[in-house]
Amino acid sequence: MRTTSNPAFRNLPRSGYGNYAGFPQGGPAPYGAAPYQQAGAAGRPMTIDDVVIRTAVTLGLAIVTGALTILFHAWVLALPAFVVGLVLSLVIIFRRTPNPALVLTYAAAEGVVLGAITGLFNRIYPGIAFQAILGTFGVFIAMLIVYKTGVVRVTPRFTRWVIGATVGAVVVMFADLILHLFGANLGIRSGSPLSIVFSLLVIGIAAFNLLLDFEQADQMIRNGVPARWAWFAAFGLMVTLVWLYLEILRLLSYLQRN
Repeated sequence: MRTTSNPAFRNLPRSGYGNYAGFPQGGPAPYGAAPYQQAGAAGRPMTIDDVVIRTAVTLGLAIVTGALTILFHAWVLALPAFVVGLVLSLVIIFRRTPNPALVLTYAAAEGVVLGAITGLFNRIYPGIAFQAILGTFGVFIAMLIVYKTGVVRVTPRFTRWVIGATVGAVVVMFADLILHLFGANLGIRSGSPLSIVFSLLVIGIAAFNLLLDFEQADQMIRNGVPARWAWFAAFGLMVTLVWLYLEILRLLSYLQRN
């Protein structure tokens, strides 16, 4: 199967930049100390088509379970599904495993959670779910074009900046959650103008994370890792797209509320 058969990922940059997820040019490097084998020792090499197909299957499964959750009003499954998804994501991240069963189970669990959240928001703000889906798709396409054209180059410095910004945003959100338990907050989730600015900032950070995901997949392909690692690339894209969708959904709710 040729790596250029899918037009959405055709002519990806071959800059040699980027060090995301431990795939620098010239061979695997330690990022979590995972021993990535070359394809010659473990099956055929990964291609763009592998990434596209695995990502489509993963997202498709999440969409199906989310739709079923909304259709049957299975809101009670949201909390256990969230716990399952969280545990599986940690296992996949820290074990750095391309196990398709784990990735697909994670996708199914996340679909249930997204279905419950989407159903709730759509009841309060009719039509908001469709707008959030369009917004997520638009950002994905825009960042893919940015990556393909090389407008933003994923250098090691850029990667460190994005990871630092991501960690910072997560810390702020976690701090706000802790304060909520004591009846206080930072004002970043109250629907105020500050909340809108913060959501826009987080959407921007999530969008830049998509560039890291594209670079990760590209580096894996250039280094000839086995095809099964396409599941790991699909997992990374899934995590980023879920985060992006939820933040766009939240932003739209602020705008409609105001």
